[in-house]
Amino acid sequence: MDKSGNPTPFPNWTPRGIIPAVLLPFNTDLGIDEAAFRDHLRDVISVDGITAITLNCHSTEVHACTLDEQKRVLEIGMEEAADRLPVVSGVYTDSSVEAARIARIATEGGASALLVFPPHTLAVGGHLRPEMAIEHFRRIADASDLPIILFNYPMTSNVGYPFETLLAIFEAVPSVRAIKDWCNDPPLHERQIRTFQNLPRPVNVLSTHSAWLMSSLVMGCEGALSGAGSVIAALQVELFRAIQNNDLAAAKNVNDRIYPVAQVFYGPPFLDMHNRMKELLVLQGKIPCAAVRPPLSKLPQQEINRIEKAAREAGILVSRKK
Repeated sequence: MDKSGNPTPFPNWTPRGIIPAVLLPFNTDLGIDEAAFRDHLRDVISVDGITAITLNCHSTEVHACTLDEQKRVLEIGMEEAADRLPVVSGVYTDSSVEAARIARIATEGGASALLVFPPHTLAVGGHLRPEMAIEHFRRIADASDLPIILFNYPMTSNVGYPFETLLAIFEAVPSVRAIKDWCNDPPLHERQIRTFQNLPRPVNVLSTHSAWLMSSLVMGCEGALSGAGSVIAALQVELFRAIQNNDLAAAKNVNDRIYPVAQVFYGPPFLDMHNRMKELLVLQGKIPCAAVRPPLSKLPQQEINRIEKAAREAGILVSRKK
């Protein structure tokens, strides 16, 4: 039971393994296309070997969704995942008070874990006041018993958490059970894996270094949480299994398929990554429309052609919408 007495489908779930962050299809009028979203969820959930799905995050354009829309996204996600998989729901806000409210809503809605984004209020010197980050997570933990996945940004973003601050958060807030690591610094990434996963109360490191996922996973991550999983979850599962089995040859073969699409997904401008993933789903005939909400905008045809070429190289373009 959570703090409000609501049963959760996967109590005491520990975040690990391959966790796709799903996409959110829109209609041409920019409303949520619920039918296409359900189809997309069923497609991702059907992938053998994934351990959960994530929504209300970057890949679902949470920055452009109202709180009511976020509730609806979770509701649909829970209906489709049912008792099959845990659902991770994002907490995306600059207010710690509002973060606690969103955490309660996610808990009452049946989520199995929270993905907590860094508040951008800390972007102008928050790294010098670690007690602020600790308070943010403490308020969320006071509102919900769900395990927390801390989204760790690069320090160059000005909202990343220094190494010592992360340790302080883990000590102060025991419900932080994993980090979605986007430090974008390989030596630091390895240090975090070796340190956090070997604490007296281990904190799993889930990679979101999807542009160099094989290199990241071989350092010992307990999994990956990635928007690319919305389109290449099967390849990510295959890669993770090969690495877990110490089968370097198999891992390299899978990585050779992931590489071309990762290059187009995560090229500049970086903010178009999920825009590109939507275009690939359209090319595959899996969603009818690649609309994104402003200020994001439609990709030029030349870029869509590059996505198609990369998908064919990866062997994942099996059909095209007529």
